[in-house]
Amino acid sequence: MMQPAWTPSQQTIEQSRLYQFMKKHGFSDVEEFRKQSIQDVAWFWEKVVQDLGIHWTSPYRQVLEQADGIEHAKFFVDGKMNLAYNALDRFLEDPVSRDRVAVVYENESGKQDQWTYQQLWEEVNKCANGLLKLGLHAGDRVAIYLPMIVENVVTMLAIAKIGAIFTPCFSGFGADALSTRINDCQARFLITADGFTRRGKVVSMKEEADRAVEQSPSIEKVIVVSNLGNDASMTDDRDLFWASVMTDMKPLPCHLTDANDPFMIIYTSGTTGRPKGTVHVHAGFPIKAAFDEGYCMDVRSEDVICWVTDMGWMMGPWKVFGTLLNGATMVLFDGTPDYPNPGRLWELVEKYQITHLGISPTLIRVLMKQGESWVEARDISSLRVFGSTGEPWNPDPWHWLFEKVGKKQVPIFNYSGGTEISGGILGNVIVKPQVPCGFNMAIPGMDIEIYDEEGQPVRGEVGELVIRKPWVGMTQGFWQDDLRYLEAYWSRWPKTWVHGDWVQMDESGMYYITGRSDDTIKIAGKRLGPAEMESVLVAHPGVIEAVTIGVPDADKGEVAVCFVVGKANPDHSPEELAFEIRNFVGERMGKALSPKRVYLIQELPKTRNGKILRRVVKAAYMGKALGDLSSLENPDSVEEIHKLSMVLD
Repeated sequence: MMQPAWTPSQQTIEQSRLYQFMKKHGFSDVEEFRKQSIQDVAWFWEKVVQDLGIHWTSPYRQVLEQADGIEHAKFFVDGKMNLAYNALDRFLEDPVSRDRVAVVYENESGKQDQWTYQQLWEEVNKCANGLLKLGLHAGDRVAIYLPMIVENVVTMLAIAKIGAIFTPCFSGFGADALSTRINDCQARFLITADGFTRRGKVVSMKEEADRAVEQSPSIEKVIVVSNLGNDASMTDDRDLFWASVMTDMKPLPCHLTDANDPFMIIYTSGTTGRPKGTVHVHAGFPIKAAFDEGYCMDVRSEDVICWVTDMGWMMGPWKVFGTLLNGATMVLFDGTPDYPNPGRLWELVEKYQITHLGISPTLIRVLMKQGESWVEARDISSLRVFGSTGEPWNPDPWHWLFEKVGKKQVPIFNYSGGTEISGGILGNVIVKPQVPCGFNMAIPGMDIEIYDEEGQPVRGEVGELVIRKPWVGMTQGFWQDDLRYLEAYWSRWPKTWVHGDWVQMDESGMYYITGRSDDTIKIAGKRLGPAEMESVLVAHPGVIEAVTIGVPDADKGEVAVCFVVGKANPDHSPEELAFEIRNFVGERMGKALSPKRVYLIQELPKTRNGKILRRVVKAAYMGKALGDLSSLENPDSVEEIHKLSMVLD
């Protein structure tokens, strides 16, 4: 059993929003409160929307309805509400919240700006009026292909305000990936920009957007934001500039949307096949995001949150709606967190007094290599909570962030869930002690269990993470593909959501994610989570990053093959270092689990927010279909792996 690295003071507990919420409903023990939240999920989520002050144009008649089964559960049935009203309009009634900063923006070159709730509301009104004049209707789909600029936030809120549906697209997508999403949801409009910069280089978007539109017959209008001020080629009768849309600022009432009307289709990438369009509704994703951010991460109206992400990934919209529904301030950073130097992220914290900073373990591994001097050069005392999601931790970067950056005073809100969840399943609430790399509880409202291969609950060993009751924020299925949705999550055990994560809970009640269940390696019958071996690999002083995959073996069924990015070492040849690393793993995990091969490579396939794509590594190495590569930031890394021999001695 691992000892806690951080324990909240009684003052921290009692001042937290979660504790105040619990106390309001007669609970002082968080585990008892969580039990109540899953025993009566309708009671719990009704109390959440009441506490958040969600505005209903017409009241709901029933909190939870499962007439079509748990797979298609609906919350707040027949209630009328619009997320744009709840994110903006309702805050204008109070002068304090009206003048509070909603969005702060800074790009890579240092350009910065900010908007109050009032100013953001005015921009959203102008955009909504412009879209209506162009003929956009409630229920129509719009693809958003923009960098991390305020127009991204404005567009999402304006589309929701008029009852239409947006699909956010990763700003680094190529034309094929973008057109796949446009065609799947049959978007009528595309909103894009001329481009942005990364590490000082211009990344063009309009040209890529034009190529995507050539493959997307449903697109009628392309709206272009002049982000760089570059000359963008415009097609007559189809293309128009953002400024020409933003001319009518008359107040516009929100469309009378139903609680279960879709507002967003956000795509997730699968191992094979086309991306899955998860459908989210007005009274779903925003409320789940607001609860997790506000109560579990303890974000208050006076706080400032920045999450290093892209709007095309779930954590982008999560940050937008979670922050605005809590009346807080978000920082949009359109740049690379270690450019032009490794201190850029800490500079942002100091400049904007960021209280909640969301990162990934991969990003911390990159910054850790640069040492503590970049951190120590900045005053980051405003930080109250770190957030982390996207991948499991290994100990060294976790301890570096906690001890060297946070000085053992700033808890790490380890957070795991998914796009289909609208937020978290497991988390590190700040009213309980935290252990390195783990999670201290299931998020309230999430009725989880850990199953063995026979569907029986297990403790003290790795099992499949499942959810047994509906929750606010669960996807309403895949866009026009219900069968695929049912097969993906509901087909293994009756009325049980199978999330696809391997999880273990220890005797103290702490949870640890060991990897994706479809990544599991069985070496001579011994089940191994890749993350376990990867943690050992990166503990070697010559290793920066690592990935482990399982490949077929005639004798053992499967063997482990490792790919590592190593540190430059003139005293070792690559072959010598690989041999040393292999022995290092064998000594720590047992010779029976030693990797069959260790390859040193230049870089691992990653998304822009630093997530390493293990499935891509395995597919490239084994010569199989690579699936959707649209989220990759460094596609050349795949070819390097593909060239490696598949012959195992």
